[in-house]
Amino acid sequence: MDLIDKAAEGAALSKEEWLSVISDKEKYPDERLRNMASSIRDSVYGRKVYLRGLIEFTSYCKNDCLYCGLRRSNARAERYRLSPDEIVSTCVHGYSLGFRTFVLQGGEDPWWRDERLVPLVKKIRSVCPDAAITLSVGERSDESYKALRKAGADRYLLRHETADREHYSRLHPSDMSFDNRMRCLRTLKRIGYQTGAGMMIGTPGSSFETLASDMTFLQDLRPEMVGIGPFIPHHDTPFASEDRGSVALTLRMLSIVRIALPHVLLPSTTALATASSDGQIAGLEAGANVVMPNITPMGEREKYLLYDNKKISDEEDGDNLSSIMERFRRAGYKGSLERGDFRA
Repeated sequence: MDLIDKAAEGAALSKEEWLSVISDKEKYPDERLRNMASSIRDSVYGRKVYLRGLIEFTSYCKNDCLYCGLRRSNARAERYRLSPDEIVSTCVHGYSLGFRTFVLQGGEDPWWRDERLVPLVKKIRSVCPDAAITLSVGERSDESYKALRKAGADRYLLRHETADREHYSRLHPSDMSFDNRMRCLRTLKRIGYQTGAGMMIGTPGSSFETLASDMTFLQDLRPEMVGIGPFIPHHDTPFASEDRGSVALTLRMLSIVRIALPHVLLPSTTALATASSDGQIAGLEAGANVVMPNITPMGEREKYLLYDNKKISDEEDGDNLSSIMERFRRAGYKGSLERGDFRA
C-alpha cells in the first residue's frame, strides 16, 4: 500500500510523507488524486454542491497582511461597512431565495465589537431560524468566540494561511502572531464550532515543504471545512509584482485534502474561479463540494477586493441561482441550498 492509499485508509502521514505525495507527480499523478478525491466525496456527500450565501459586510481591517488588498495601509481601498439592518435584510432576501447557510465575511473591523456583533447574530437567528450562520471575522478572544457561539453562530472560518512559522512571518507584519492564529483555531474547535481552516497556494516564499506542514497541521486539527485558493496579487500591496499561485497545484491540494479528510466541507473558491475560467467546475472535479454565491448588496461587493480582478459575474451572483444550478447540472452535479452540515 503506497502513501496515498494509506492516507485514504485514515493513516496519519508524517511531514516527509506528505512532501512525497505533494511533490512526486510521477508516482502520484494528478488524475489519480482527482479520481480518488471525487470518489471519496461522492461516497460521503454524493454529487451535491452546497451553496452558501456570502455577505461581505465590511471592508475595514485593522491588520496589515502583506498579501491583502484590504490591508490597513492601503489608502486607496474603497471602504464600506453594512449596517446591522442592511445585513439582516440581506439575510432575509437570501432566505427568500432559498439559502439556508449565510457566511458573514469581513476584515477585522474594530467597529464590530461584541456589543454589535452578538445582537446581529441573535437577530439573524431569529429571522432565519433554520439557517446555518457562518462567521469569518478573524482573530478574537475566547470570550468573544463563546458569546457568538451562544448567540447562534454555527460555523467559523479562519484560514491559518500557512502552518509554517517562518513562512507566516513573511506574509504578515510583526504585530500578528502565528501562535495566536493557532490558538484561535483550536479554541473554535474546542467551543464546538464547525471550524474552517485553509491556506493560499503559491504565496511568496511557499514551497512543497510548507504545504507538507499544512497537511500535518490539518490532519491534526481535523477541521470541518478547509478553504484553499491560489494566491492572486493585489496591485496596492507589497506583493504586487509576485507571480500568481498555480491553479494546477491548487487543484492537486484540493484532492489531497479531500483524501486526507474525507468528510470535510471543501469550497471551490472565488479565487480559483478568478484564476481560471473553468476553475469552479475544476475545483468540484478535484473533490470540492461547496460554492459561495455572493449576495452582498450590489454597489458594495465590487469594493471587497482582497486581490486583483476578483470575479464578479453571473456565476458568482446569488440572485442568479437558476443559471448557477444549470451550470452544475451540465457538469454532473446538483446544486443544493440546504444547510449542508459537516457529516462526521
